[in-house]
Amino acid sequence: VQLVESGGDSVQAEGSLRLACAASGIPYGDPCMGWFRQVPGKERERIATMDGYGRTIYAKTRFSITYDKDTNVLYLQMTSLVPEDTGMYYCAVRLNSGCPVFAKDFQYWGQGTQVTVS
Repeated sequence: VQLVESGGDSVQAEGSLRLACAASGIPYGDPCMGWFRQVPGKERERIATMDGYGRTIYAKTRFSITYDKDTNVLYLQMTSLVPEDTGMYYCAVRLNSGCPVFAKDFQYWGQGTQVTVS
């Protein structure tokens, strides 16, 4: 499994941003895919997750997660951004059943993309 994030940027507060995660090598099944955010000194925080049927399991307010099955790209749409949304955003995949809360339960990770809101 390979995950490559893109779309991070520096934006003004109240702006919007869409992150993308190009996924490859995910075997057929019911994976859980998600986005996490990490800031220095803190653990990775769940932002949004979805199951293999395209159902959103969890999403923070102002965030939405979608998956394009034709291109195998996972998206995170972020709106009304605030400075507290600043952080490194990671795409993650879990192949076992379930869509857990904690980052430690996801098996595959991208390299991250930085979002800075000022």
